[in-house]
Amino acid sequence: MASIYDQHLDRNQANYQPLTPLTFLERAASVFPEHIAVIHGNLKITYREFYARCRSLASALAQQGVGAGDTVSVMLANTPAMLEVHYAVPMCGAVLHSINSRLDAPVIAFQLDHAESKVLIIDLAFSATIESALSIASVEPLIIDYLDPEFPQQGQQLGRYDYDAMLASGDCNYNWLMPSSEWDAISINYTSGTTGDPKGVVYHHRGAALLANGNVITASIPKHAVYLWTLPMFHCNGWCFPWTISVVSGTHVCLREVRADAIWAALARHEVTHLCGAPAVMSTILAADKTTQPVIEKPIDFFTAAAPPPESVLAQMREAGFNVTHLYGLTEVYGPAVVNDWNQQWESLPTHEQASLKARQGVRYHALEGLEVLDPETMQPVPRDGETIGEVMFRGNVVMKGYLKNKQATDDAFSGGWFHSGDLGVVYPDGYIQLKDRAKDIIISGGENISSIEIEEVLYKHPNVTAVAVVAMPDQKWGETPCAFVELDEHDAVSADALIDWCKQHMAGFKVPGHFVFDAIEKTSTGKVQKFALRERAKSILR
Repeated sequence: MASIYDQHLDRNQANYQPLTPLTFLERAASVFPEHIAVIHGNLKITYREFYARCRSLASALAQQGVGAGDTVSVMLANTPAMLEVHYAVPMCGAVLHSINSRLDAPVIAFQLDHAESKVLIIDLAFSATIESALSIASVEPLIIDYLDPEFPQQGQQLGRYDYDAMLASGDCNYNWLMPSSEWDAISINYTSGTTGDPKGVVYHHRGAALLANGNVITASIPKHAVYLWTLPMFHCNGWCFPWTISVVSGTHVCLREVRADAIWAALARHEVTHLCGAPAVMSTILAADKTTQPVIEKPIDFFTAAAPPPESVLAQMREAGFNVTHLYGLTEVYGPAVVNDWNQQWESLPTHEQASLKARQGVRYHALEGLEVLDPETMQPVPRDGETIGEVMFRGNVVMKGYLKNKQATDDAFSGGWFHSGDLGVVYPDGYIQLKDRAKDIIISGGENISSIEIEEVLYKHPNVTAVAVVAMPDQKWGETPCAFVELDEHDAVSADALIDWCKQHMAGFKVPGHFVFDAIEKTSTGKVQKFALRERAKSILR
């Protein structure tokens, strides 16, 4: 028998609407229409203008036949256009596909075909790579060229349409579409393809809205915060911050290139309150000439992910005026879903103990319902002893819908009712988790996932290489870089520079090993490479 609370109490238009981050912009434009939403160089865009531009672009896309379930791919830098597509594309019912601008043409071509891209918006600075990708791809998307007004470099135009002209052809009062269901896809982001072709991670409106709000709570972001874009917006939709900042009617400060001079100038000029990035961004900030650095009057919150920053970097960041918080997540959980929530009583501990605590990944976001370290065989929690290793697993509303057109991978990822991260870690008595290894030997360099297997395959193809093993090596700037252990044919010799050139010909530059060791590779009696021993050797190289 139905409960009395279910009788005649049904969902209707008055009491239920699907969650979506699109309403955040609508509210900000309604409540604070003249507040500055976006700054890019000398360009300033109010919330009234920002909302109108997004509606115009959505309208223009709809006029081109773009609608529910269509994929709009973009390859853009951290510019106003990249912010606009985060709203405009889903406003017409389509799905946003942000392409990593560091990828090579074959990988981009695969993504365009796999996502069945109908429209491709490109920054002209990337036109050469895109032209190569399109020559390989099967799809023939509508091309829209974007010329950054604050960036003098210009590549070859590839499309029939100009971004600003396309936007101007739309209706700024367009009655944009709410999702019919909060489970509707809002974006697709591709993994690095560490064990084969990249997988397309599908986000839904509900998860995007919840993670965007979760960022506000976790980062304690106040109304009218000023956020500097040192994190690539192509990475997990900028950790959902393109939608987060509208929640607090804040200001986006676009930054096309992550350079020390540009960062410090923006910090001083715009009174930045928050920024995110990999440890490499911190190294960039600290590398600036201290005599020219402005004095930071109020602490600036910096959120970092990937490998935990060294103790010395944390100390220097604090001295420079930054409060660093360590986050952890994956593409499959909308970016960050775990935070090293700092306890005030830890402030009284010695510096080295604080650094040890900072190295932990932490506890779940408010928007995440479940975070556990489980034995993947029994699916039971490991003891909270800080020593027993298990697999980090997630459960909740900020876990992806699944992998596009890949049922087997989706089923495997969700087996047992949890999302399997593939990361190995421990959990401490206080519930904080810490990663200990990566099940698939992924190297995280500057926030980018790099497959050791991919690098090994490239090196194996060199005629002088007989054996190779690639592991992570600690790096002050990037957190980690690939270190390649190589065995050569006894009759031939080849230099590290020659192998670097070889790698650059066959993979993206950020994947090329930063160090080569020419020596015999340790193996077990069964012939298996002892990567744990190689990691220790790689660590000792810098000592």
